[in-house]
Amino acid sequence: MMAYKMKAVTGLTKGIEGLFKKNKVDYLKGFGKITSPNTVEVKGNDGLTQSVNTKNIIIATGSEPASLKGVEVDEKVVVTSTGALDLKEVPKKMIVIGGGVIGLEMGSVWSRLGAEVTVVEYLDRIIPGTDTEIATQFKRVLEKQGIKFKMSTAVTKCLPNPNGKGAKLTLANAKDSSKTEEVETDIVLLSTGRRPYTKGLGIEKLGIKMAGNGLQIATDSHFRTNIPNIYAIGDVITGPMLAHKAEEEGIAAVEIIAGKAGHVNYGAIPGVIYTWPEVATVGQSEDDVKKDDKIKYRVSKFPFMANSRARTNDDADGMVKVITDNETDRILGVHILGPNAGEMIAEAVLGLEYGASAEDIARTCHAHPTLSEAMKEACMVKPIHF
Repeated sequence: MMAYKMKAVTGLTKGIEGLFKKNKVDYLKGFGKITSPNTVEVKGNDGLTQSVNTKNIIIATGSEPASLKGVEVDEKVVVTSTGALDLKEVPKKMIVIGGGVIGLEMGSVWSRLGAEVTVVEYLDRIIPGTDTEIATQFKRVLEKQGIKFKMSTAVTKCLPNPNGKGAKLTLANAKDSSKTEEVETDIVLLSTGRRPYTKGLGIEKLGIKMAGNGLQIATDSHFRTNIPNIYAIGDVITGPMLAHKAEEEGIAAVEIIAGKAGHVNYGAIPGVIYTWPEVATVGQSEDDVKKDDKIKYRVSKFPFMANSRARTNDDADGMVKVITDNETDRILGVHILGPNAGEMIAEAVLGLEYGASAEDIARTCHAHPTLSEAMKEACMVKPIHF
């Protein structure tokens, strides 16, 4: 399995290098530092340093795993997503610190391979920011698969196990720190989020302004920093840390540099959690619309248990949930928990991009039997098959 993973990664990265060559893009391997608004210094992997003069600069340095006090990462026993993708064997026990996207994705993989997985989450719910109803049902599905959860729980200490194998963690109740327990595990997966990677870029010396909590780079609506010819995209600026969001920003930024119109519709950026079943969302959640007194909304749902393809595949956990404006029927958000949700969400993204109503999708013919029929039926005032 790991050999196949490396084959896929190597093939994809070499494919990017091939695209560089095809499109006459110079590719320098090394660590880049902006030394002036028009100069980037590159310390190459070969130890040599060179300066590159340029008219414009785009900062797209991504993010790195966030740290947690009391938990020391060695990528062997205490791992981030990087180490979790490179384990030499299936651990008997794995504790995942953090019930967000990455923790559940990695935890789900190793659980399906046979590990006993426990997720420790400080909040009283998983995947914060996702529609609460979807998150609650998702947790039930994962529990049915054998994943255990310790909610409202903090990790205060993580040390090597005295017997020389694995680690011992001290857990405390998030609301009452006097209530503690110790647990042992073979592998600890630290997945408490990610933070922008901007160290060593020289942005402080240049005076590039930061946003919010001082971790993200501040940009205007055209991705420009306060230095007009320096742009920033992706995980280093505000917004969800998603590869496809960064890709759209990259395209838009280059279009703007070329003197054309570049734009990203942030209201139509999908998010996918690659577990099984998957979770895919786009637009506003029911939690979002509840907060806005001006929005009169309607919620419609269709379970995969009533979908022919899902039932035939014996893979019918989850549902499609559609949130619409009660007066105009315009789609406000779509949330899917189920098989191939990441593929199905594309129809909803297209609908949001074009301002579609639920009726538009309900009146569109969907092939039978397909999972996508669940989207059609969720958009009906009254589903036919449920």
